[in-house]
Amino acid sequence: MRKNETLEDLYAVVADRKVNPQEGSYTCYLFDKGLDKILKKIGEESAETIIAAKNEDSEALCGEVCDLIYHLVVMCVEKGLPISAVMDELDARSQKIGNLKVMKQVDRNT
Repeated sequence: MRKNETLEDLYAVVADRKVNPQEGSYTCYLFDKGLDKILKKIGEESAETIIAAKNEDSEALCGEVCDLIYHLVVMCVEKGLPISAVMDELDARSQKIGNLKVMKQVDRNT
């Protein structure tokens, strides 16, 4: 599997902004406002992603997904969750692809 370091690079920049604040940085603004603000932005970006998907606008959808991922990375840094843990979990889950679950038969008449 080809390794893409984009998320790791983003995480590193965001983590650096937390310990080395830079004036005018939106990331630093989010850290300064705290977890509630970060979570609010995740909610907003989630809703905007849903709307972009519903409107079938690929360009807008791509932008909103990127905004959502960025804010999720900020949250991970704020909560001390390493991006490597997220990537490891995604890797583990990708190993489950093809392991289809047997659906239960439900008797809707009872």
